[in-house]
Amino acid sequence: MKCVIIANGDLDYTKQTLDWIKDAQTIISADGGARHLRALNILPDVMIGDFDSILPKDQQFFEKKQIKTLTFSSQKDQTDTELCLSWALENNATDITLLGVTGSRMDHTLANIFLLEKLARLNIPARIINKNNQIHLVRDFIELKGGPKDFLSIIPITNKVTGVTLKGLEYPLTNKTLEMGSCLGISNSFKKTLASVSIKNGCLIVIKSKD
Repeated sequence: MKCVIIANGDLDYTKQTLDWIKDAQTIISADGGARHLRALNILPDVMIGDFDSILPKDQQFFEKKQIKTLTFSSQKDQTDTELCLSWALENNATDITLLGVTGSRMDHTLANIFLLEKLARLNIPARIINKNNQIHLVRDFIELKGGPKDFLSIIPITNKVTGVTLKGLEYPLTNKTLEMGSCLGISNSFKKTLASVSIKNGCLIVIKSKD
C-alpha cells in the first residue's frame, strides 16, 4: 500500500505535489497539514495528531466530512509526523511519501529526515518531497531519474560509509569510502537520465535537488 503523509510545513501546490498525492492509496493528514489538503480540495483517509496547530475552520470542515480522526495528547513522546508514520506501518504501508515536513523549523526538518532511517532499515521505499528537493536515506542501493538541471548529493550520516559507487553522474565513484563530515558527495550532476548510488556499509542521505 502506497501512503502519503501531509504535514504542516512548507508545501507548494504544484502538479508534482498533486501527482504524489494522487499516486497514493492512503492519504494521512498530520495535524495542521489539513490546511494543505483543504486548499487542494482533497480528503484524507485519516487525520492524526494532537491538533494544536490545525486551524479551527479546517478542523470543523473535516469533522463535517466525517474523516477518521485519531487524537493524541499534546504531552506525548512522538511528533505528529512520527505518529502518522507509525500508523502507516501498522497498516502495512509498502511505500511512503512525506510532504510538508520541511520548513522554517530546522529541528522538525532534521527529525523528519531521520525518520527515513527506520524505513530504510525496514526496506520500505520512502522519500521526502518539497519544491526543490527529493530526499532519501540509503543503506544499500537507489536509482533516481534526473535531468541536466538536477543535482545529486550524498551525505554520510554514519562515521564511515564504505563501498560507495556512483553511476550515471558527471563525477562517478567506485568502491569509495566516505567519512561523516566530508563534502565530497555534494552537487554532482546527472550525465545520464538514470543515476544510481550503491554502498556496502553505512548510511547516506541522498538528495536530488534543483535551484
